[in-house]
Amino acid sequence: MPFHFSTEVIVRFAETDAAGIAHHSAYLVWFEAARVAYLAEHAGGYQALRDQGIESPVVEINVRYFSPARFDDKLRVYARIFDIRGARFRCQYLVERDGERLAEGSSLHALVDSSTFRPTRMPTWLREAIRKAESNHSPSEGALPNQKGLKR
Repeated sequence: MPFHFSTEVIVRFAETDAAGIAHHSAYLVWFEAARVAYLAEHAGGYQALRDQGIESPVVEINVRYFSPARFDDKLRVYARIFDIRGARFRCQYLVERDGERLAEGSSLHALVDSSTFRPTRMPTWLREAIRKAESNHSPSEGALPNQKGLKR
């Protein structure tokens, strides 16, 4: 399944260690930036969910690192949403620098009522926006299958 959405991030000095290498936790921030940008482009933004009384907490996250990002690198962060089941969905991510895969990962999200934090099903409008985003767009620039792992 190819990625149809990506956004660019630049590694900030605050995200690096003394050697100028991005800290492992920065990737989670970049994943979130891509997920929020995805929702802004395809579903009216995360605030549209909140306006409907829905929150989407992360309940699981994983990252696999391949090569380090460094201070001032321009990175492309790909995101897609899939595996929608009732009150949860999964996001998948790929971080690249000039076509080199640096990391990949995924996050599992619950959908909960913002006042009770009880699970709530994904609204039809959001499910439809995601379905459209994942099926009706041409792949992001340069999207070719990687030799191993995720497809861009």
